[in-house]
Order: sequence, then C-alpha cells, then structure tokens
Amino acid sequence: MMNENNNAFKNVRRKPGLQIWTVNKMQMDPVPPQAFGNFFEGDCYIVLYISENKGSRQSADIHYWVGRTSSQDEQGAAAIYVTQLDEYLGGSPVQYREVQGYESPRFRSYFKNGLIYKKGGVASGFNHVETNAYNVLRLLHVKGRKDVTATEVEVSWSSFNKGDIFLLDIGKAIVQWNGPQSNRREKLKAVLLAQDIRDRERGGRAQIGVVEGGDERSSPELMKFLTTVLGPKPAQLKEATSDDVPDSAQKNSVRLYHVYDNSGNLVIQEVAKQPLTQDLLKSSDCFILDNKGSSVMVWKGKKASKEERQGAMNRALSYIKAKKYPASTTVEVMAEGAESAIFKHLFKSWTDRDQTQGLGTTHNVGKIAKVDDGKFDVMELHARPELAAQYRMVDDASGDVKVWCIENLELAEIDPKTYGQFYGGDCYLVLYSYKRAGQQQYILYMWQGRHATSDEIAASAFQAVNIDNKYNGAPVQVRVVMGKEPRHFLAIFKGKLIIFEGGTGRPGVVNPAKDARLFQVRGTNELNTKATEVVARAASLSSNDVFLLKTDNISYLWYGKGCNGDEREMGKAMSDVLSRHEKRVVMEGQEPAEFWIALGGKGSYASDRRFEREEPLHSPRLFECSNQTGRFKITEVDDFAQCDLDEDDVMLLDTWEELFLWIGNSSYEYETKEALNSARDYLRTHPAGRDPDTPIVFVKQGYEPPTFTGWFNAWDPHKWSGGNSYEEMKNKLSDSTSISQITLDLKNTKLNKTPAGGGGGGYRAPGGPLTSPPPNKAYFQDETDFFPRPSSPTRPQSGMSSSSASSLSSSGAGKFFDPELLVNKTPDELPEGVDPTQKEDYLSDLDFENLLSTTRADFQRLPKWRQNDLKKKAGIF
Repeated sequence: MMNENNNAFKNVRRKPGLQIWTVNKMQMDPVPPQAFGNFFEGDCYIVLYISENKGSRQSADIHYWVGRTSSQDEQGAAAIYVTQLDEYLGGSPVQYREVQGYESPRFRSYFKNGLIYKKGGVASGFNHVETNAYNVLRLLHVKGRKDVTATEVEVSWSSFNKGDIFLLDIGKAIVQWNGPQSNRREKLKAVLLAQDIRDRERGGRAQIGVVEGGDERSSPELMKFLTTVLGPKPAQLKEATSDDVPDSAQKNSVRLYHVYDNSGNLVIQEVAKQPLTQDLLKSSDCFILDNKGSSVMVWKGKKASKEERQGAMNRALSYIKAKKYPASTTVEVMAEGAESAIFKHLFKSWTDRDQTQGLGTTHNVGKIAKVDDGKFDVMELHARPELAAQYRMVDDASGDVKVWCIENLELAEIDPKTYGQFYGGDCYLVLYSYKRAGQQQYILYMWQGRHATSDEIAASAFQAVNIDNKYNGAPVQVRVVMGKEPRHFLAIFKGKLIIFEGGTGRPGVVNPAKDARLFQVRGTNELNTKATEVVARAASLSSNDVFLLKTDNISYLWYGKGCNGDEREMGKAMSDVLSRHEKRVVMEGQEPAEFWIALGGKGSYASDRRFEREEPLHSPRLFECSNQTGRFKITEVDDFAQCDLDEDDVMLLDTWEELFLWIGNSSYEYETKEALNSARDYLRTHPAGRDPDTPIVFVKQGYEPPTFTGWFNAWDPHKWSGGNSYEEMKNKLSDSTSISQITLDLKNTKLNKTPAGGGGGGYRAPGGPLTSPPPNKAYFQDETDFFPRPSSPTRPQSGMSSSSASSLSSSGAGKFFDPELLVNKTPDELPEGVDPTQKEDYLSDLDFENLLSTTRADFQRLPKWRQNDLKKKAGIF
C-alpha cells in the first residue's frame, strides 16, 4: 500500500508554494493553479503548503478540507492520504483538519482574496477546463471583511439580503451588487475577488461592473441587466445576516492530556492545565492540548510508537466526540521538533533544539548578523528593518531627547542635567527624535511610576495626545510601566537610567530621608544598563548582579560572584551618577560589619549562579481589532503581510517582548480605546502567563518605525499613497469600461446554446465538475438569448437541411459546421477560425433551432412571466 502511495506522491513538489488535490474515487487528483480557492461542497481536498524559513530550512503544513456534503468514505480517504503524505515528507509537517465554513486562519491565509464554495462535487464528474471558459451562470453570496467566503446560491433575488454582497457571474461579465448595509471593507474585498475570478478563470477578459444597492438609479444599465437575468426586483429584500461565527471557545483553561488506547477503550488522562511548561511533553508518548475547546492539537513524541503516531488524527476526533465539541472544531497534528507557532505560544517558555546558550539573553535572528553589544550601526538598522525588529532598536540611540514631568496635571520641562532619573511617584513623557532616510521621526514614551496617582496617569495620556497633535500625529507612542523599560528606552540615557522606588523629582519637593538606599545595577554597556532602587535589606541582594548601597557618609559598590567584568564597569560608572560620597568596593563574602548594619542585619539572599536566561523564541502574531460588525472582536491573521493591515481597523502585533497597536487611518476612536483594553486583557489572560506590564507601542498608519516594519516581509512605505481604496478601485473599473460599454458588452456576449453537460443545463468552471443550473432559470448568459439571432448573408435558408448546410460549409460557400464539431468543445477542439464565444453563428438556422428544442424542458420550468417574455422577444418557441 505504501509503495502505491509513494507512486501517488511522485508528483508532489518539494519546492516552496501551494499544491492542492481533490479526492476523486479514492484517488488524489491535482487541482490546477487557476482553480485554487474554489472548493466543491461535495468533495474533500488535500492542501500542501511548503514555506522557506530563514536559514534555508523548509517547513510544511498539510490540510485536509471537508466539504459540507462530502461522504464519510471521502473524508476517511482524505485523512489516510494526509497521514501517508506526512510520512512521505519525513513526518515533520503539521497536519490540520479543516471543515467548510470553519477554516483555520492558517488555511485562509493561503487564499488572500477569499474562498469560493461551489455546489456539487465528484458525483457530477470533474473536468478541469481551460482558462477563458465563459460558459458560466452563477450567483455568489460574498461574506466577510478579512476572511472572505463566496458561496454559490440560487440565481434569484430571493438569495439577496441588505447586508451582504453578491456577484452575478455570467462568464464575460461579473456584476457586483453591494447591499445597502455593507461596509467599505467588504466592498473592497468583493471587488478583489471579482478581479481574481476575472484574472485567473477568464484570462483577464471579463468585464466587471458595480451596483450600489442603496443607489441603484446611478447604474441603470447594470440594473436593467440584473432584472433581465433575475426578474423584477422585489420591493423588499431580506434583512442582513450576521457575519459572526459563534465563539466555540469554552470558558475553561488550556489543558494538556495524555490520550491512549487501553484494550480498545479511549483513556483521557489530564496531565496539567495552564500555564503549561515544555517539560510536560514526553518523547515516548502522544499528547492532546485542548485550547479552550476552540482547537485541539495533537503532539507526537519522536519515540512514540508508529501506531500511536499514525492514529493521532483519529485520537483527536475521538476526543472531540468524547468532549461533545462541535464537529467543526479545528484539529492540528504535529511532530516533536516541528511544533506550530501557536502551539509554542501556549507554553510559558519554549526552547528549540538549536537554541544557543550562554550568559545574557539570546535572540535567534536567522541569517541576521550578530551585532556586538554597544556597537549598533544606525545605517544598517535603517537599511535592514528586520534587524531593527529583532533587536528592538530603531537606531543607535544617538538622537535628540526631551523630557517632561506631569506637575499639577500639566507638562513641566525637566532640567537636561537630570535626564534619566525617574521617580516612582511621577509620570514622565520622553520625546525621542531621529532621522531615517532624511525624514524626521519621533517616538513618544509615556513612563508611568508605580506610585503615581490615577489622575497623573490619565493626565500623562492626555498630554501625550497634545504632543502628538503638535507633531501632526507623527510620533510612535509607547506605554512604559515602571521596571519594564524596553531596550531602546534604556539606550537613549546612555547607561545613566536610574529608577527611584518612590518620591518625586519635582522642584521644591523634599523626599523623605532614608538611612540607606540600595540600587541594583544591571547591564553590560551603556545601551542596556539601568539602576533600580530596591528595598534596603539583605534579602534584596543577588550573587548575579552589582549593587550600590548608599548611606549618609559612604557608598558601597558590591560585586556579586556571578557578575562579569562588563557589569562591574557599568556599576562603577553608575555609582558616580548616584553618589558623590566616597565609594568602597566590596566583594561578595568580604563585607564589613558596617555594610550589614546599614542593611538592617545580615540575612539570606539569592546566591545561586545565574545561567542562561533564555528568551522564548516565539513567532510574532497579528490580530485584527474591529468594531465593523457592531460588536468589538479580535481575530488572528495567520501568515500575515503588510496587505493584512486594515486601514479601517486597529491591528495588534505581538512580538512577545512588546505589543504594537497599529492604528489605521479610518479606524474608529472606540476601536482604539477597546484595542488598548483588549491588549491588556490579552496579556493578563494569556495561557503562557505573560507579564501584564509588557510595553504597548502605539503606531499610526504611515509612521511605522523599523522595529515594527521589520516583522513584515517586503514592507512598502508607499503602499497607502493612493490607488488601493474601494472608491479608487471602483473608479478604475468605471474608467476602463464605462457603464454603457459594460452593458453593450453584455448584449454582445454570446452563449453556447447547448447545455454544457448535454441536456442537463449545467456548467463547468475551472477546477470543478459539471453543476446543475439554478432551479426555475433558463440556461443563458445575457440578453441576446431573448432576441432572434440576426441572419447572416452567408446563412442558408431555414428550409435547407442540415446535410446541405454541412456540404455548403465544406464546399467553401459558407461558414457553417456540423453541430457535433461545435457542441461541448473546448476552444482548442473547435474548427480553425471558429470564435469560441460565438459558436452559434457557425450553425445553420435549422441546426440552431433543433438544438434549441432540446431545452424545451428547461423552458417549461420557467415562471410564466419569463415564458411570456421570451415568446414576445423570440418567435422560435
């Protein structure tokens, strides 16, 4: 069986990109690229995506997609093929089970213009036709703003509603009708989908027209066409339906289970609940991670038995049934060492096998060259934003700095001599200015003291808005919580950043006197060093760091056994800033009695040597924060790119060390406020136990720093300079083909009068089988079907026989052919010189009428008003 499947997989490419197969008669049939994104509801598909990661390493994801009306046999065959394809590729791909309408963000990311759900499936017989096939009649119901789906529905006004968008596709023309309650983003997505159909399925030759449902009078020609195809428009259409999919997430926590078979019985044994740690996963077993019921992930240990690994998907499905979760619950299966980014995010910390160790903090930056501490090349950072993003440094911190303190809820400038001194009882605004590519850039840090009042914190936010307005919205705003200062913030004070636990730096205010003050100094160079005041007790000491104990008469510089030479040098430099008194160096273990007396007595403290403090290697994640549907919600965007940044919304980018809130130019103020609240909730409720004080960075559209753009591939700074809005794209359509021209094109569009399937009245589109015509509708493409065909000077009289017509054609006296040479033929199969869009012009009147008579049954099924209309316009019935 495996040899046969090796043969079946021989055409699987191992190059980066997307490959799709459909399961047809238990075999894998490839789907041509022009049909990607089209899925038949009666079928199952296998989707393979191979990506090239930094470091020339490839990763693969295998999805099997289950259509709504697919059979159990097809679903079982798809699952088997996925397991075998996984083994064929070495067992490293992540496997996903996708259910129609509930696809994962990862799956949807492959089809940026949306998914199209088609009626029918294998039972109707596949026939992948060529691009430029115009034998089409369908109505697509388009839903969604970010993740677009288009479902084939009955070609009738009864399918319409006021809130969604509908595409009437007739082959050579696609007419988009926008519901009066649809928004600009949905309209733009629908236009992009229509263009995608035109370009991939019609070779770019179809015309596109747009009708605004709330202003139909502005498009009389297109409305005339719509009513001709669909009949008179009813006075009232159905009300809008919600785009929201019910949230399947349970209210419980993330849990890890050991699932195994015991004498034919499925045993589910809970191992732990959030926060989870990586050491819970044992290589000899398989585990199921339940992500609050929204998804189920299976982890296969590399030493688990072959039977356990091969049965992982079935175990997950059995688990879903046992838990009574919806059948649409997303399933992921992954092998040890090939875990998905989302899986790693659910653990408190995660170490990859190739992660390096050593003193300090490690950062895996792929092919990015390591930058020596304290030697950032500003030109390199600007030229390579991915470097700036990895190191969280927009430049080398050599720009201009201005600092204000909040006094009486107003801004008060700080003496530059005291820059870098921050008191826990105050709030500060720090404006950093630098140049990039000759343009002035700004970062506005909002530092909030731990003991500042709520009024002062609110005033700092208000004053930040005022400064932001003064610079026309250009500053990137960063919220900094005391003790959680980001790297660049440390760097701009050149190794002289001091955090006082309490008190205030305001002029004229005397802080309470203390017998002794203790400062912990951490850092190895002027770009990463700060001194933080801690409680002056022995328990605050740590063998890993340098401390400065300041008393009325003398200051002690204490070196722990675990600190290195660089840390000692920075401690010495910081002591000169903190104290003018005599400084006495004290090595750990050699402290004088006066040292312990100043600390209130000798006591125990953290004395273990610090080993590598590993930075979790987490991939960045992007989320859309939107209120467009009337309810605020956050949706993840997988495999994100710059084009996923929605101008109408706020986007949240999680890079683990900080959260970026990207503010679109057309987003609502409510969304910005809710996004900030949601960002805080996101950190507070994160399964990995994230630090709730992680810095939050506000970035406005058009003012993105390299620390943000570096997380995106091929960032285009001119993307939003114009030409991509819905209005602009709609105008482009109108400019290229006026409404009157579109209508004329529609009238001139011809139809192959014979049903595509031979008497069934269906059609074939690229990537799919014959589908049935919509009920109660004649098989036509445009208004020309309702008019008598104009006679041609070379056309034989209607009394001439078919054989005479054929002989006339063969003798060169005419241009007519035998119907068998024209009916159901692809363009390549037609006689030389025949226009595939006007095949009826090459039939005699008699042959034409004989073929037309085969559609009488369809005619009898038409509504009476349509039958009467046809009888008036054409005397052939």
